Amino acid sequence: KEYETNKAFDIYLEWLTPLFLDLKRVLKDNGSICWQVGNYVSKKSNNTNAEIFPLDIYFYEKFKALDFTLRNRVIWHFRSGLHAQNRFSGRYETMLWFTKTDDFTFNLDPVRVPQKYQGKTYHKGKKKGQLSGNPKGMNPSDFWFYELMQNEYAEGVWDFPNVKANHPEKTEHPCSFPIELVERCILAFTNEGNVVLDPFSGTGTTALGAIKNNRKAVAIELFKEYTNIAEERIKQFYDGNLPYRQRGRPIGSATGKVAKRVFEEE
Repeated sequence: KEYETNKAFDIYLEWLTPLFLDLKRVLKDNGSICWQVGNYVSKKSNNTNAEIFPLDIYFYEKFKALDFTLRNRVIWHFRSGLHAQNRFSGRYETMLWFTKTDDFTFNLDPVRVPQKYQGKTYHKGKKKGQLSGNPKGMNPSDFWFYELMQNEYAEGVWDFPNVKANHPEKTEHPCSFPIELVERCILAFTNEGNVVLDPFSGTGTTALGAIKNNRKAVAIELFKEYTNIAEERIKQFYDGNLPYRQRGRPIGSATGKVAKRVFEEE
């Protein structure tokens, strides 16, 4: 749907149903679907007292009805996001990872993050002296976190700041995903040479994540202004001058003017 227009949620779900059937049709037996959902807020007639709809619950039912299996419900948390006055601000989105069969592709090693305590060993028992953690790194888990503001990667946490303001990947699209968010899915759920499909490709973030990691990409987008941007970004990638945030790069502390809360002395 176009971001500038609102569709009634039940109509929107019905509108997507044929797509779900086609996704099942074209997906290989060992393939995966990553379904990312943001925050849906329905306002009352007086434009106040907004109600939050937990989108992943509704989409889970749709995919489950088609015999997909949910492998992970991933929480992507970020520091800046939806602002609100009558409720807490939205600071996370949900990604549902579905597989078509039990014979699915999952590559953990390419997405491992460094152990928090490198070189730590067992101090007693049969494994005394052996490494207590996998030397290749630890599993990044299903909570993809943005909060500590520094040393996230060194601490074993992957940081995916959303594409806002001065993010190097910011385009005219109102809510692009960061390439590094897509890369984790591509590295984990596909192998080199596989085809990655994005039926709502926007400005080509998924395609970039695929070709950047030696996969093929099929990108579908309804709005020409976004496909133009996607084509330009892909050209920039092949020319070696695409602006993007490097995967695993730590976030620096805020500089310049920073809002501070001032407490009155008693």
